[in-house]
Amino acid sequence: MLLTITLLTGCRQDMHDQPRFKPLAESDFFTDLRSARLPVEGTVARGQLHEDAYFYTGKLGSTPGDFMPFPINLDVLARGRERFNIYCAPCHSQTGDGNGMIVQRGFRPPPSFHTERLRKSPLGYFFDVMTNGFGAMPDYGSQTSPRDRWCIVAYIRALQLSQGATASDIPAGQQVPSGPPEFRGDPGSGATLPEIAPRSQNQNEEPK
Repeated sequence: MLLTITLLTGCRQDMHDQPRFKPLAESDFFTDLRSARLPVEGTVARGQLHEDAYFYTGKLGSTPGDFMPFPINLDVLARGRERFNIYCAPCHSQTGDGNGMIVQRGFRPPPSFHTERLRKSPLGYFFDVMTNGFGAMPDYGSQTSPRDRWCIVAYIRALQLSQGATASDIPAGQQVPSGPPEFRGDPGSGATLPEIAPRSQNQNEEPK
């Protein structure tokens, strides 16, 4: 008897069969007959408080802006180059001339970033195209964060400047072309990034 009572006690379904409403079911408990309560007015889901409209759209009203929403430094450009080579280079190529590997295999070529039109396009235009897509290009809003898209924008502008640079734009004393990078340990496999040793001020010095 004691064993039977113990077993029956352990088989209660109160937690499984507790009173509940199915989603969108009618309920006469509330005056509006809705079982689900509406969110408090002004409620914003976590991570969706987009107060800085320019950061998330690249536009001032309906016009693309032409400034970065945060300062550009080497870390921003390095991140932009990494994301560009992953998402953009297959079509646009690593130099941005529109002759990427997918294009070489028959895909419709995108315009070169080095055309006069795109050289003069505002930064917000590139951000908007990445966010929403354009023509044959799909949107990358779900694949890249807003900050990463801005990093890519900064790197695209750097590519444009580099491809159109003249000898007078090169700082005095800088070697052109620069020497090959020196690797520290594993040069990387494609799936992993190489560890590049910092360049010394004197190009003839061995990297430390």
